[in-house]
Amino acid sequence: MRNRSVLYMLLMLAFVAVVPLHAQEPGAAAASPELIKWSIITAGFALGFAAAFGTLGQARGLAASAEAIARNPSAAGEIRGVFILGLVLIESLVIYVLLVSLILFFVKPFGG
Repeated sequence: MRNRSVLYMLLMLAFVAVVPLHAQEPGAAAASPELIKWSIITAGFALGFAAAFGTLGQARGLAASAEAIARNPSAAGEIRGVFILGLVLIESLVIYVLLVSLILFFVKPFGG
């Protein structure tokens, strides 16, 4: 078991050391306007899907928590806490997609 752990650590170290060797130089590839256009379109669709399905997830969570509180009013505090935690996690995923979309809009990670 120890030999396997050492082997995995060495492989990870080799991978981390070798990856920068294959990195492209900063000015080597300029992004075409077509690539920039499609990255913006892709970011827009990703944000739309994340917002739509995040909203659906929040609606299902709200319906389930309202039903659970109606069935067992004495557990309303615990159910409400879990519901708010779930909403926070769903909304954080949508915010991450917004962050990636903004990076694709303004930073132009493909050069250019």
